Amino acid sequence: MAMHPKTRDKLIYTLVGWLAAGVIFFPIFWMVLTSFKTEVEAIATPPKLFFTPTLENYVTVRERADYVHFALNSIIISVGATFLATLIAVPAAYAMAFFPGKRTKDLLLWMLSTKMMPAVGVLIPIYLLFRDTGAIDTRWGLIVVYTLMNLPIVVWMLYTFFKEVPKDILEAGRMDGAKPKQEVWMLLMPLSLPGIASTALLSIILCWNEAFWSLNLTTSQAAPLTTFIASFSAPEGLFWAKLSAASTIAIAPILVFGWMSQRQLVRGLTFGAVK
Repeated sequence: MAMHPKTRDKLIYTLVGWLAAGVIFFPIFWMVLTSFKTEVEAIATPPKLFFTPTLENYVTVRERADYVHFALNSIIISVGATFLATLIAVPAAYAMAFFPGKRTKDLLLWMLSTKMMPAVGVLIPIYLLFRDTGAIDTRWGLIVVYTLMNLPIVVWMLYTFFKEVPKDILEAGRMDGAKPKQEVWMLLMPLSLPGIASTALLSIILCWNEAFWSLNLTTSQAAPLTTFIASFSAPEGLFWAKLSAASTIAIAPILVFGWMSQRQLVRGLTFGAVK
């Protein structure tokens, strides 16, 4: 019996989707699997899929470093940088979306172009600024850097979401006497809440995963989980099993957070896609 074309296409798309998801998730699966191996099994060739699990690596990781301290730094820095970036980006995106000028698109492209510059290119001047201002190994220093790092993306996303808001609603608010601040906080923000939420979620994830600046601008007091992971490399080499255990417990919170907020994230990213 021949399969209906629509059913066949749906089956193909489903298989392709699962295949893509499997390829994306496989490194995480392998990392978690390696975290339960011994160091000898972790570097065995060919790799072992069947072995006796051990919690030795997790015990070593817990004894070697204060996980809670690093996790707390990651939470404070990620949430703080996201809040500050959103606070700056909302009025900026509002101005560019509803009061565009001749250079608005050029400004947006210039902001996006800053993401194309390698971070190492500005490491020395930023490090010297941090040294002279006493911002090295401080939470507020990383918050400022992460804010500047994510600000172009946050502005771009909010600009896109704000452009989808009907201008008639804002004009009606102005006719009722709403001032610009009231227009933003009482009309624009509630209407764009899914987009703002998805932007904030994405910013938190990007901050959580950022390693370059945390490794170069912190040592111990303000070090987030990315520094915690890097501490398990040594001049003698990489201890893959212990490194995998440290990585697993470092990404666990953001994986759970992403899973719990996936519906909101998808809703925000598709905001305005269907009229």
